[in-house]
Amino acid sequence: MNKMNYQRPKGFLGRIIKNTFKENPVAFTIIIVLTVASSLGMVLGIGNISNLFDIHIPGIIKAVTEEELAIANKAFYGYIYRLIALFSVSIVAQFVSSLLSVFVSQKVMRDIRHLTFSKMQYLPVKFFDTNKYGDIMSRYTNDIDTLDQFITQSLPGFLSGGLTLAIILVMMFINNWFMTLLVLVILGTIMFGMSFLMRGSRKHFMGRQMLVGLSNGYIEEMIEGARVVQVFNHQHKAISEFSDITERYRVEDQKANSFANTMMPLGANLVRLQFVIVALIGAVVVAKTDYTVGLLVAFLLLTNNFSNPITRMTQQINLIALAGAGAKRIFDIIDAEPETDNGYVTLVNAKVNENGEIEETEEVTHTWAWKHPHKESGTTTYTLLKGDIVIDDVDFSYNPDKQILFDISIWANPGQRIALVGETGAGKTTITNLLNRFYDIADGKIRYDGININKIKKADLRRSLGLVLQETSLFTGTIKDNIKLGKPNATDEEVVAAAKLANADSFIRMMKDGYDTMLVRAGENLSQGQRQLLAIARAAIADCPVLILDEATSSIDTRTELIVQKGMDELMNGRTTFVIAHRLSTIQTCNAIMVMDHGRIIERGNHKELIEKKGVYYSLYTGKFEFE
Repeated sequence: MNKMNYQRPKGFLGRIIKNTFKENPVAFTIIIVLTVASSLGMVLGIGNISNLFDIHIPGIIKAVTEEELAIANKAFYGYIYRLIALFSVSIVAQFVSSLLSVFVSQKVMRDIRHLTFSKMQYLPVKFFDTNKYGDIMSRYTNDIDTLDQFITQSLPGFLSGGLTLAIILVMMFINNWFMTLLVLVILGTIMFGMSFLMRGSRKHFMGRQMLVGLSNGYIEEMIEGARVVQVFNHQHKAISEFSDITERYRVEDQKANSFANTMMPLGANLVRLQFVIVALIGAVVVAKTDYTVGLLVAFLLLTNNFSNPITRMTQQINLIALAGAGAKRIFDIIDAEPETDNGYVTLVNAKVNENGEIEETEEVTHTWAWKHPHKESGTTTYTLLKGDIVIDDVDFSYNPDKQILFDISIWANPGQRIALVGETGAGKTTITNLLNRFYDIADGKIRYDGININKIKKADLRRSLGLVLQETSLFTGTIKDNIKLGKPNATDEEVVAAAKLANADSFIRMMKDGYDTMLVRAGENLSQGQRQLLAIARAAIADCPVLILDEATSSIDTRTELIVQKGMDELMNGRTTFVIAHRLSTIQTCNAIMVMDHGRIIERGNHKELIEKKGVYYSLYTGKFEFE
C-alpha cells in the first residue's frame, strides 16, 4: 500500500529530506554533486578575483615596453578565460541541477498524494465520522499545495543555499579568518533575533491552515444543504457564522503575515548593514596591515554571496511556515493508525466431496466456506457460509462518556428477515455498523455461522454482507460500472439480471446510452429513486448471504415502492436480512421485529404478535404514536 514509508524525525523538513533521498538516491546524489560543482565554480571564481586586482591589472599598469605589455595582456586575458570557464561550469551545473530538482520534487509530490490517498482508504470509519469532509478535502487541496510549493521551491533553494554557504565559509576563512568570525557573529545575532519572529509566524500559520479547513467544511455543508437553508430562511444565520470564520481567518492570516513580512525587509536590510560594517573594517585592515585591496574585494564579494542565500531563505519564511502547517495536517492522515484487523478466519471457495466433507477449491463454485485455522492443534476447519447471525448481550459506545447500546441480543437464522424500528438515534444503524465491524463492541459477542466476528478478517466479513444505505453513494463512471462495484468480475448478463431484480432495468434502457450512460457528479443526472434502485442492484449482484437494508426504500415514492417491493422480496429471498425502516409496510412479512428505544430493545416479535401485544409497535402501526 505505502510506496513511501514516512518515519518520524523531529521536524517535517528532516522528514521530507530523509525520505526524498531514500526514494531517489541516484538523482538526489547527482543533484548534490551538481550543486557542489555549481557552488565551487562560483566561489572559486570569486575567490580568485583578487589576483586581477593584485597581480594582473597592476602588471598591465606597470608594463613599460610593448613586450611586457603583451605578456601582461596575455596573462590577463588567460586569467579572464579561466574565470569565465569557472562561472560557466557553475551556470551549467546549476541549470541541470534545477531540472533534476523539478523531476525529483514532482515525483515526491506524486508519492505523497498517492500515500495520503492510499492511507485514507485503510483508515477506520471513525476517522470520517469525526472529521468534516470539507476539512479532509482541504488537506488534499490547500495543504498539499503548500507542501508542493515547499518541495519544488524552498527545498531545492535550501539545499543549494546550504552547500553554497558551507563552501563560501571555507573560502572566507582562507581569505581572512578574523573578518570571517566578525561576519558570523553579526549574522548569528541577526538570525537569533529573527528566530523569535519565525516561531510566532509558524504558530499563526498553523491556525490559518486549520481555519481554511474549517471554512471549506462549512461551505460544503451549506452547498449540500442549500435547499434546507432557503426553506428555513437560514441565510442570514449562515452568512453570520461564515463571516465569523472568515474574520478569525483574517486575524490569523494578518498576524502570520505581519511576522513573515517583517522578517523579509528586516533581514535584507540587516544583511546590507553587515556588509557596510565589514567593508569599513576591511578598509582599516588594508590600511594597517599587508592585507591587499584584491583580497578585500574578493572577501566582500564572498561576504555578499554568503549573505544572498540567507536573504533568499528569509524570503521563503512565509512559504516554510505555511508548508509546516500544511505538512502537519497531511502527516496527520499519513501517521493515523489504520484500521486494525487481527482476524484470521477467511472466506474461500468450497465444495462438498463424496464423503460430505467441505474442501477448499480454486474453482468458482458459488459455494463459500469460512476457513478457520486452529493454532493450538495445527488443524483447519471449514464452515459453510450460511448467514447465521447471533448478537449476544452487546454493549457499545462511540466514546466512553456515552453508552449507545445496552444488552442487545438478536438471533437471525439463515434466510430470516429481522426488522429494526425506532426513533432516530435509537441505535438501529449502530447495530449494522457493528455487523460490518466499522466499530468493535465493548462487551458481548457477535457470531457469524458460529464464529466470533472478531476472528474473521474484515475484508472477508464485508464480502459476505450486502449493504444498501439510506444515502446512496454512486461514483463517476457508467451505470454498468456502478452496479459491478458489487462484483467487479461480473458479466454483462449478470449486470442486467441484477438490474431487473431491482426493477432498474426499464429506466436504464430508456436512457440514451443505456447501461453505458455516464453518471454526472455521482448520479446527479438521475432521480433519488433511480439512484436508490442502482444501489439495490449493486447489492443484488454481490449475491451475499446476509443483507443490510438501511432505509433502502426511503427515497422511493409510494408508487415506486410498490413496484420495487417485489424485486426486494426476490433479493431477500433465502438471505438473512436486517431491515431498518420507518415505513411499516416494508417489514410486515419479517420473521422478527425489534422495537428499539434509546439503545435498548423494548419489544420483539413478528407483526401479528406485536399487534396483539398492543404496545409501542401497535401504537406506531395504528398511528397513535410516531417515532421522530
